[in-house]
Amino acid sequence: MKIVVTGATGHIGSLLIRELATKFAGSKIVMIDNMMTNRFPSLFNLPATASYRFIEADLTHFDLTSTLKDAYVLIHLAAITDAAGSFDKAELVERNNYHATLKVANACALTGTRLITISSTSVYGTQSEMVSEECPESELKPQSPYAVTKLREEELVARLSLESNLKAVSCRFGTIFGTSPGMRFHTAVNKFCWQAVMGQPISIWSTAYDQKRPYLDIVDAVNAIAFLIKNDIFNGKVFNVLTHNLTVRQVTDTIKDFLPEIQIQFVDHKIMNQMSYEVSCDRFLSLGFSFEGNLKRGIFDTISLLQQANN
Repeated sequence: MKIVVTGATGHIGSLLIRELATKFAGSKIVMIDNMMTNRFPSLFNLPATASYRFIEADLTHFDLTSTLKDAYVLIHLAAITDAAGSFDKAELVERNNYHATLKVANACALTGTRLITISSTSVYGTQSEMVSEECPESELKPQSPYAVTKLREEELVARLSLESNLKAVSCRFGTIFGTSPGMRFHTAVNKFCWQAVMGQPISIWSTAYDQKRPYLDIVDAVNAIAFLIKNDIFNGKVFNVLTHNLTVRQVTDTIKDFLPEIQIQFVDHKIMNQMSYEVSCDRFLSLGFSFEGNLKRGIFDTISLLQQANN
C-alpha cells in the first residue's frame, strides 16, 4: 500500500509515519512537509518495516499528481495550527491551509486517491450544550481565523465528494496532547506540562478554568486514522474525534498529581475567554472505534520526557 502524508514532521505526523509502518507493514510511505517549523529530527530513525520517501515542498506550489500515482490514501495533516496566534496572520493561514487543501483535494479527485483531512473541534466555538456533527452551519461559531478556515476546508471536501466522486472523510480533532518526535508545546495540555516542569506558573485564561473543551490523545488520533484506512471509511462525512471533554481545572489537577507544587497564573484573552463547549463523538464510536487514550498517561509521558532535560 502506498500512503502519502502531508505535514509529516509535525506533532501528529511524526508519530503517524512511524505507526503506519507497524499497522500497514510493507507500505510505501511518502512524506511531504515544507519544513516551516524545522522539525528535522522527526525524520530520524524511521522503522524498517516500511519504505520511506521524503519530499520538501510547499503544497500550494507543488504538483501532487505524479506523487499520487498508485497511492491508496493521502492523509492531509499540513496546516498552521495555532488558533490563538492566527489573528495576527489570517492571510497566511488562509493561503497555507485552505489553498493547500484545495490543491490536495483536487489532486485526489483527479487521481482517485482516498483523502483524510484533519479539521478541528474549534469550528464549534462557544456552545451552551453538547454539540455533534449534526450542529447546523448557522449555529457553528468559529472564534479564530484558523477555525474559520478549517470550516471552509470541510465544506470544500464535502462538495468535491458529491461533485467529483472524491472518496474522502474529514475529522474534527480535539486539542492534541501526548508525546511524539515532532511534538509542540503551544496548546493547553502540553504547554501546561512545559511550564510546570520548567518551574514557570501555568498561565490560564481568566474565565476558562471550569469551561469544558475537547481533547484528543495523540495515540487515539493515530489509531483513528488507521481505523478509517483499514475499514475503507471514505463516505464524505465529518467525524468528531476526541478522547475527553475536560475542564482546565481537571487538566491542572492531573498535572498536580505529578508536580504538586505548581503555581497557576490567570491571564486575560479577549476571544478565547468566551470559548466553552462539549463535543459528542458518538458518530465515530458507532463505527466500532474504541478510544484508548488517557489524560493521566499522556501527562506522565510528557512530564517524564521534559524532566530528563530539566533535572
